[in-house]
Amino acid sequence: MAMQNPVSTTDETHNTHNYFAHGGNELVIGGKLTLLPTAELNDSEGILGSGGSVADYQEASTATTIALLKDDFNALLVNLKNAGLMKAVPER
Repeated sequence: MAMQNPVSTTDETHNTHNYFAHGGNELVIGGKLTLLPTAELNDSEGILGSGGSVADYQEASTATTIALLKDDFNALLVNLKNAGLMKAVPER
């Protein structure tokens, strides 16, 4: 029985997982990207999704009934929607 060569799923033209392409205009990350605590990430274009939005502070629930817990949870959903962290209506 002859052994088959495994199919390579990597790009054989590069010997590293992370490299610059297209004249340095594109950084391709194929390996692990580690951000140290001192790192800064500028996402002014909002490509990571949230556009830098932060939801308003919301107190922890002190609800003692299911009805009050539902009200607190719905307030949280409104807070997330208002901050743009959750879509206001479902997609159809």
